[in-house]
Amino acid sequence: MNVNTLIDVMPIEILLIEDNPGDVELTKIALEDSKISVNLNIVEDGVEAIAFLRREGKYANVPYPDIVLLDLNLPKKDGREVLAEIKADEKLKRIPVVVLTTSQAEEDVLKVYNLSANCYITKPVDFDQFVKIVQSIENFWFTIVKLPPE
Repeated sequence: MNVNTLIDVMPIEILLIEDNPGDVELTKIALEDSKISVNLNIVEDGVEAIAFLRREGKYANVPYPDIVLLDLNLPKKDGREVLAEIKADEKLKRIPVVVLTTSQAEEDVLKVYNLSANCYITKPVDFDQFVKIVQSIENFWFTIVKLPPE
């Protein structure tokens, strides 16, 4: 069985950690036209994100994500804390984390790379640009990059 067949059979698992309903909808729209089968899971705060990733409570049976799209400015536990916990956890640290945020602050860029983020992208305000960014993330991470096995 070749890789393309596997992609057709097994959906790509994406965890979107985002509290802004508008950005959640834009991400869904961007992924609708995907040539790759995608399963998008969404949590709205950092506490829920860690519970999801560790398969705790109501998340006991969720699949591990192939990639995490992480906003920095989250309620309960911010994205920097979530990123630090992901990268410190032996079971989770190899999951690629793409920080997708409105922050353009240099200290945020430096901090998330120091915490081992795989990528830092500033969210564009324009709808078409946002869709292009999400589609570019999908294309890069799922057609070009070789990801580690679970």
